[in-house]
Formats: sequence, structure tokens, C-alpha cells
Amino acid sequence: MKIRSKITVYFSFTTLLIIGVAFILVYLLFSQNRKEEFQVRQKEKIATTLDLLAKIKDTEGKLLEEIDLLTIHDLYDEKLLLFNSNKKLIYSSIDDIPIHFPEKILLQLTPENKWLYDKEDLYDIVGAYVESNGRIYYGISKAYDTFGYSKLSYLRNVLLITFIIISIILIFVSSYLSQKITEPLALVSKKITDYNFEENYSPLAVSKSKDEVALLAMQFNKLMKRMNEAFAFQKHAVHHISHELKTPISILVSNFERIERETDSAKIKALISTQKEDTKSLSEIINALLEISKTESLNVLNQEKLRIDELIFDVAAELKNIYPNFKFLIEYDSENIDENQLTISANMQLLKLALVNLMQNCAQYGDENMAHVKVQAGNNEIKLVFENRGTPISGEENGYIFQRFFRGENSKGKRGFGLGLVLVHKIIFLHKGSIAYHSENMQTNIFTVQLPLS
Repeated sequence: MKIRSKITVYFSFTTLLIIGVAFILVYLLFSQNRKEEFQVRQKEKIATTLDLLAKIKDTEGKLLEEIDLLTIHDLYDEKLLLFNSNKKLIYSSIDDIPIHFPEKILLQLTPENKWLYDKEDLYDIVGAYVESNGRIYYGISKAYDTFGYSKLSYLRNVLLITFIIISIILIFVSSYLSQKITEPLALVSKKITDYNFEENYSPLAVSKSKDEVALLAMQFNKLMKRMNEAFAFQKHAVHHISHELKTPISILVSNFERIERETDSAKIKALISTQKEDTKSLSEIINALLEISKTESLNVLNQEKLRIDELIFDVAAELKNIYPNFKFLIEYDSENIDENQLTISANMQLLKLALVNLMQNCAQYGDENMAHVKVQAGNNEIKLVFENRGTPISGEENGYIFQRFFRGENSKGKRGFGLGLVLVHKIIFLHKGSIAYHSENMQTNIFTVQLPLS
């Protein structure tokens, strides 16, 4: 059974059960009230008759004549019997309704038990022990409560018709409410059925209410977002790895084949050392590709505020261990640079990798053991200029410098995979910056990086 049907059935059944019990309780209470009221009327009739009887001192004929006057106000379909202290019948109403076994009723009436109630079919029977003017009397009344049963019947019909009408209305209302309640669930179900990871992620519309359905939709959105991010990350990672790592891995395999063929132990040692450095470089490339894939899949770059000049100094100190004879001259274009003009929002791991590549290129491709790094601060951006003397990239090659696996004429005899500047370009682009290359007098290589301030 569907949830919508369950809500309709359970809600309708529970509500109708409560209403039915309430109506039955009302009916029973009214029936009890009718019985008590009618008993009071019967008792009053017995008392009134006995009071009149006690006042009459005349002949029996005159007594009967006076008692007959009471028939004007008699109860409908009633039989009344009055007895003296000896339980001898002294009065019987003219109705033909029989009272069966009045002796049993009289035996139960005592000074301790002055009232007695019994029922015979729809007739109410009341027995009374009455003391009046020092005398003891017994009275038995049997009557049919026409007015009371008429009201009880009317109430029963009203409650029954009302219950039927409420049932019909309740079924329609509960069906409508169950539809409204389960509508978001149906949307969630349809969304799950129609969801396509190949398309852009579109979250479910969540109502402002904090009910369970809205919470379910929110949790579904979170789940789909995570799955979409994971799928996008996988997609981008596979894309980058398949495009960027194929050539470096081929180079590593080729180097292993050279080591396998080499017989000179000194050359084998040199090749192993080279392979070690290439493997480290490949590891850094993989880490960078994974971080870039993660950023591209989330469309959000995990950033923190950092001082760009401090990061440059850190990279220079690390490269000092690799190139101990190489120096980086870090210059500021002004002595009045404010700290805010050097603070940017960036992913430190990626930006550091870009700086390492640029500054390492200065050391590898420079003709001198020195390179200049200029920090130029502006109002909305900061400019970094990396300058070293060495063989420049020719004009024909300049258009391919940021393409994967491209290596210019000036890189002959140098180790590398042709991916360094490609990663630098991607990283700078992710930070909404730009990078450009130019040469001065065909003797100097200059890379200019522009990054927005935080």
C-alpha cells in the first residue's frame, strides 16, 4: 500500500473511530439521562397520588372520583398500583398494562431500600416505599416514556446521519491532505528516477517549513550534491590523468628500459638518480592534477588569505636546497607597500606549486646564477614579474608555450615533461588571474603574473 493510501486509511479510520466513540458516548449519556428523568417523574407521580390519598377522608367512591382527576396528567401508557402498609392494593389505575409479579417488588421495598428500578422491554418500572402522615404506603409504576424515546430516536438519527456526512467529508479531506503531504515525496521519487549525472546538478525545491519531507528533500540535495561532486571529480581526474600523464609515464617507462639495457654501473646509478627526480616531479604533477580536478568539479576554489611575498620567500628558501648556487633577488616596486596590497585569497598548495614551477624554470633555463622577482602592488591586483637571463623562446614557439607537452628549443638537454607551464597557466586561471611571457632583446625571459587582491 502506498504512503498516500496509508495516510488516508489510517487518518480516516482513527478520526472516524474517535467520532463514533464520542457519538456513542453522547447517545448513552442521553439515554441514561432520559431514564433518570423518567424515574423522577414516576416517583413524583407516586408521591403526588399518595399525598392526595392521605388527604382524602371521604368515602371510597368519593376517593376514586378524586383520584380519577389525576388521569388528566397521567403518563402515557402507564399502570400505577398503590398499597397500604399491609401491602393490600388500595388503588389501581385504569390502564390495562399488566405488572407482572408485583409481590416480588413489594418484598424488596423496605425502610432501608425505599426505591427500586427495573425494566421490562421498553417499559420502566419503579417501586417506592413512602411514609406519609405516620402511615406506610407502597407504590409501583410501570410506564412507557414516549417523549423520551422520541427524543432518543431523533438523537440517534441525527448522530447517524451526521456520522455518515462527516465520514464522506473526512475521506475526501484526508485524501486531499495525503496528496499534499506526499507530493514532495513524489517529487523526490521522480527526481531520483529521472536524475542524470551527465547533466548539471539541479537541487530539489525545498519548502520553508521544517517538516520531515522538507528535511528529506534537503538531505537528498546534500547527497546528490556530494555524488555530483564525486562524479565530476572522477570525470575531471580521468580527463586530466588520461591527457596529462600519458607522456610522462611513457618517459618513465622508457627510462626504465634504458636502465635495463645499461651495463655500466655508474651510468645506471646516474639514470636511477634521474629517474628518482622525474618520479618526484610526476608525483607533484599528480597532486596538482587531483587538486585542480577537485576545484573544477566543485566549481569552488578552497582559498585562504596569505601574503604573496611571504610565499615567494618560502619557495626561494626551498629551492635554495636544490640550487645552492642560485640566488633570487626579490624586489618591491615601492617602499610604501601596505600589507593589504600584498594579501590575496588563494589556494596555497596550488599557488605554491605555480611559483615553484616559475622560479625553478628561472634556475634551470637561466645563463646566470641569479633571477629577479619583482612584486608590484596596485589598488585591485598584484603583479609578479619573474625575470632571468637566458636563451629565450622564439616568436614561433611563443604561441605554444602553455600547451601540454610543448618543449621549446631552449629546453634541449633539460629534464622535464612539458607540463610545468600548463599547470601554472591552469592554476593562475583558477585564481582569476593571468600569465604572459615576453622576451627583451632576445636575452631575457620574462613571465608576468597578475592576481586579484583579496
